[in-house]
Amino acid sequence: MNGEGKDIKKISNEKNAYEPVWSPDGKSIYFVSAQNGTPELLQYNISDSTIKQITNISSGIDAPVISLDGNLVAFSTDVYPECGSNDECNKELDSASGSGPVQAYVADHLLFRHWTEYSAGKFTHIFIYNIAEKKYTDVTPGDYVSPTFMLGGGVGYNFSPDSKELCFVSNHDKHPEASTNSDLWIVPVTGGKAVDITADNKAWDGWPVYSPDGKYIAYRTQVIPNYESDRFRLALYNRQTKKTKIITEGFDNWVDDFKWSPDSKSIYFLGEVEGYEPVYKIDIESGKITPLTKDQSVLGFDIAPDNNFIYYKASLVNKPAEIYALNLSNKLFVRLTNFNKKIVDRVDIRPAEKMWVNGSDGSKIEVFIVKPHNFSPEKKYPLILNVHGGPQMQWMDSFRGDWQVYPGAGYVVAFPNPHGSTGYGQEFTAEISGDWGGEVFNDLMNVTDALEKLPYVDKNRMGAMGWSYGGYMMNWFQAKTKRFKCLASMMGIFDLKSFWGSTEELWFPNWELKGQPWNSDEYKIFSPSSYVKNFSTPALIITGQCDFRVPYTQSIQYFTTMQTLGIESRLIIFKNDGHWPDFVKSMPLYYDAHMDWFHKYLGGDPAPYDVTKLDRNVIFKNSETEGETK
Repeated sequence: MNGEGKDIKKISNEKNAYEPVWSPDGKSIYFVSAQNGTPELLQYNISDSTIKQITNISSGIDAPVISLDGNLVAFSTDVYPECGSNDECNKELDSASGSGPVQAYVADHLLFRHWTEYSAGKFTHIFIYNIAEKKYTDVTPGDYVSPTFMLGGGVGYNFSPDSKELCFVSNHDKHPEASTNSDLWIVPVTGGKAVDITADNKAWDGWPVYSPDGKYIAYRTQVIPNYESDRFRLALYNRQTKKTKIITEGFDNWVDDFKWSPDSKSIYFLGEVEGYEPVYKIDIESGKITPLTKDQSVLGFDIAPDNNFIYYKASLVNKPAEIYALNLSNKLFVRLTNFNKKIVDRVDIRPAEKMWVNGSDGSKIEVFIVKPHNFSPEKKYPLILNVHGGPQMQWMDSFRGDWQVYPGAGYVVAFPNPHGSTGYGQEFTAEISGDWGGEVFNDLMNVTDALEKLPYVDKNRMGAMGWSYGGYMMNWFQAKTKRFKCLASMMGIFDLKSFWGSTEELWFPNWELKGQPWNSDEYKIFSPSSYVKNFSTPALIITGQCDFRVPYTQSIQYFTTMQTLGIESRLIIFKNDGHWPDFVKSMPLYYDAHMDWFHKYLGGDPAPYDVTKLDRNVIFKNSETEGETK
């Protein structure tokens, strides 16, 4: 491969093709195609370039996993539990639920809607399809979701090396909306009784991966029940002794993706550390952890069969993602691709500079700063402070479009990792729970103090923006400080009490706010709605009508309050989007709305066009509601 795409072969003309998976023998590639509306599994034969359809099920498939003998395919799909693998039954119930003049959702239990969709009586189940016999088997029957939903994706099930057993993740607690107790279960590939192998741990267990020799199942685990941001550790389940052991207690940050070495003697994993995501290696016997990459944000990796190389995708703020190879013998690495050379050569893609600021309790707070394109040290620039969501996550030194959009329009942009961020030890991460508007707010004020002293920052032209928890923090800024000329709050919480009653994953507010509204004062103390008399800063407010995590009514309450008080504000509701706007359809308006807002109050470079002059139909145009106006 020459790195510029000239040697890349297109294997499919399918417009909606995704989730490619190599066959175990390396002779074909499986992938999911939704070309005809329903996602199905297709197989591309490398020798003759032919494609054939493998599955045919009305509910469609997701996340295919191929057994090592190549005979079985495991996939997840949403079905009515009373129908199981009876496709005709599922089609009949689907047809019945969509017919007649009355349409309604009926619920007898919580978690009846999740993320952006109503369950409508369906549960996600794992099916195994026998390719030779053309037979489907529902191996996770019942009124349970299997695998458990994982934000950002991840491994929900895997075959054993001998292709006789499947390990999957499922939460069988009575109240899954308030419990993070997902367990690992094993079941024969032919179906039958599933066995819970992590029942002793009442916290989260997931991401099962068998060792190549079949001795272990490695998995990610947490130890604090109902705390979704507890440290993710790496654990081993010994299939002979039935015992489990955590092997990364000495690593005080989150373990993300991981892979077994081909010889089953070690595991490679990604860990979040101080704004980067390096690859680490842990020896199974000694527990020794060795960093393999440094100061890179690795986005995905794999191990060569000979265990001599790691191939990985990585980026930095000023370097869009490319593929690299690390030689494990001499620790030298080489960049294999150069896909983004043309744009890097043509565009002034700005790097991130790092600054450390004293936090509210003496902790060091890391801040990434991206200077404007064509930066001149002789000029002073307006500043945008961007607060991340989560709140338990980290800004990374990794390429992002918005880290260049705003600098491209003449702004200094700062991305801090205050209390609650990952990558700085679990204690630092945990300190935000029960203190949403406390130390983290003080951290951000200290960061702003340091930023406004920079010689190239105009302290009289500072704005702030944030998404999700970052949106909440913008609303908290509205209540607690007047130092910003304008704010932009996306998918943010305004009233904590009504948020508890309308969100879907109750374990989150139950832990973060230390109870429910009737037994915890934090719902009043840390709610921006409690300090309406302090409001005065102009605010752009953006939300998604299909956001069940932070329901869009939170933004409507905020906008209604701002308008009633006579404070300049603008509300944008993306009709068909959830907690994140659609990248292709909605993000252009999202960026232009921000540019228009910041230009108005901070005076950056001229906006591409005035969003106030847009045909309001554009807000709601999409494939389903073309031209509809609200």
